[in-house]
Amino acid sequence: MAATQELIVDVNRIRKAAQSGIPLTITTYTLPHEIEVYVEQVLETFLKEVGQERLKDYLGYCVRELAVNAKKANTKRVYFMERGLDLQSTDDYKIGMENFKTDTLENIAHYLQLQKEKGLYIKMIFQSKGSTIILEIRNNVAVTKTELIRIHDKLARSRQYESLEEALTQVLDDSEGAGLGLVILVLMLKKVGLDEDCFDIVSADTETIARISIPLAQTRIENLSQLSKAIVDQVTALPQFPENIVSIQKLINDPKSEMADIARQISMDPAMTADLLKIVNSAQFMLPKKVDSISEAVKLVGIRGIKNLLYSYGTQKILGDETNDKKNLWDHSYRTAFYAYNLAKNFRKDRNLMDDVYVGGILHDMGKIIFSNVHPDLIGKIRAFCSEKDIPAATFEDLSAGMNHAEIGALIAEKWNFPENLVNAIRLHHDPSVAAAEFKDIVETVYLANMLCEFAGGNLTFDQIDRKVLSNFGISSEKQVETLITRFDQGFKAENLRSH
Repeated sequence: MAATQELIVDVNRIRKAAQSGIPLTITTYTLPHEIEVYVEQVLETFLKEVGQERLKDYLGYCVRELAVNAKKANTKRVYFMERGLDLQSTDDYKIGMENFKTDTLENIAHYLQLQKEKGLYIKMIFQSKGSTIILEIRNNVAVTKTELIRIHDKLARSRQYESLEEALTQVLDDSEGAGLGLVILVLMLKKVGLDEDCFDIVSADTETIARISIPLAQTRIENLSQLSKAIVDQVTALPQFPENIVSIQKLINDPKSEMADIARQISMDPAMTADLLKIVNSAQFMLPKKVDSISEAVKLVGIRGIKNLLYSYGTQKILGDETNDKKNLWDHSYRTAFYAYNLAKNFRKDRNLMDDVYVGGILHDMGKIIFSNVHPDLIGKIRAFCSEKDIPAATFEDLSAGMNHAEIGALIAEKWNFPENLVNAIRLHHDPSVAAAEFKDIVETVYLANMLCEFAGGNLTFDQIDRKVLSNFGISSEKQVETLITRFDQGFKAENLRSH
């Protein structure tokens, strides 16, 4: 969400980001008034989507204060550079700060232009991550040791005040008159029941990050969790897998059965046979000639491949694709699967992972179409459940709009006895940072594939993709992402032509 675009608040994009745990990023170089107003509107909409609208005035102040501080820090850099002063030098710092405020206020347009030319940004990031809302203000200059000491001193002093009146008296008596903004910020957070640990300022090599972490209301988390479980328990319209698929699963798990038995059982289902042959003849297997024999296809795919086919084929058969919404979802899922497979092939070179991420990509959003299968009678039961447990109607609406879809999908996958790696790929495809080490590869690959698809569709920006995951795949620039997507898209189109 770049600040250079027309400043219209895109409610649908904010809603999608809030529901999916995708960070919303606004970048500016000069922080003009219209951007401040826009940031306030985006924050208000975002907080409304995560059920925390009551915090908008308090957090609006905090974001504004931190953004202005970041802007001042950037101005200080260009001012010192222009005067040939070293920020790290105690003597130079003292000389520079004597006239910094007066000089920059008198000629602010000049210094803001310098900031833009030097690429010094202010980046505001809002994200709903698991049970926490994270607000970050970043600027791409490292804070000096002197500045960090001053900041932490201001924060330490702010903790001693119980009221704004007390702070105003004490701080304004101070000869420097400094730090009032941060004092008010800490008092604002206290006022909404947040302790000082919720706010921190850290300095990385190339960035200074001011971060506010707000735990979501515990009642809201419990409501979402209760309701998600109730829906999965009540969805009797989603049976266990069809009998023929269960038969093949039993054959695969029977050490006495042979490939020929598995091939024979598959051939009894013409649709599954066609699906298996389509997979074997895809670019994934790079065969010199087309395979028409189901027994040869079973040998080529192997036991793991057959198992994965059962999960994806069985899920699609049960959930169906008869509506436009479902068709669009499956289109996105197959594209994600193709991207995930190619990410694993190019960056991990692990055959088992390639197979697993492909089916993980197909199934990652299965929680989103649960509501397409919900019968009106069930909606009545769920509303009664909400009433009985005093769960607000808005929580049910959040779920039906896609909130918690990863958890609902994972609960359904557990109900269907999917393996743990697939359950984790579904549950954590928006939150890879919490994946256990054994599931990290599949979760990160499915996450990145999904994000690349969203980026390709213009639904998010490069800044919204997790930097750590990108780094784990050796990706450091937007250009690399665009090159990958171009290659993957060409392959995906060729794959579709080949299969029709």
